[in-house]
Amino acid sequence: MADNEVDSLSLVARTLSALGGDVGKTRSLGMSRALTAPIATVWSAIAELDRIPLWFMAVSGEARPGGRYQLDGNAGGEILVCEAPRMLGITWEYGGDVSYVTIELSETASGGTLFDFTHVADVDLDRWTEYGPGAVGVGWDLGLLGLARHVELGINTPIETPEWSASSQAKAFMATSSDLWAQAAINSGDDPEEARAAAARTTAAYTA
Repeated sequence: MADNEVDSLSLVARTLSALGGDVGKTRSLGMSRALTAPIATVWSAIAELDRIPLWFMAVSGEARPGGRYQLDGNAGGEILVCEAPRMLGITWEYGGDVSYVTIELSETASGGTLFDFTHVADVDLDRWTEYGPGAVGVGWDLGLLGLARHVELGINTPIETPEWSASSQAKAFMATSSDLWAQAAINSGDDPEEARAAAARTTAAYTA
């Protein structure tokens, strides 16, 4: 685990790619991070409904293929794949949109876990131009930070408390995350000036 929240962002590899159909419409957002916790511990944290509120948010539903879940005040969806302790696939349904989240776990040589995350969605091109991938990427960075704190340090409370969200550390985390997602967009072929402008708007939205 990194010494602080902002430093932890450097432990994550971020990728973006356009998938078939209209160029730029369907995007795949990827995140990968090595966790020191064993694979069974990480799997339990992401797949057991009573564990998820300890690092993410309250959730209800049925943790089985074909079951549905609902995050309190947020997204819900269907559990498509639940293959312990390797793969979890779900739909991510929010605001009338449906996208797809897949988490794959594998063991590292040191006995830890490689956490690979993919979110595939059809994006509104105007919204992408305005905010870029950070619109969702910053939130996923926060989620992965919460997971890492839980499985590596045994912290059983989500990081996004009102006190933390208002702190200078939180604002620095969100700004840095937004900048890193802008760089991922540039690496994927987006215009650098437009990507950085979108990141600035995302940072303002998260830190206002």
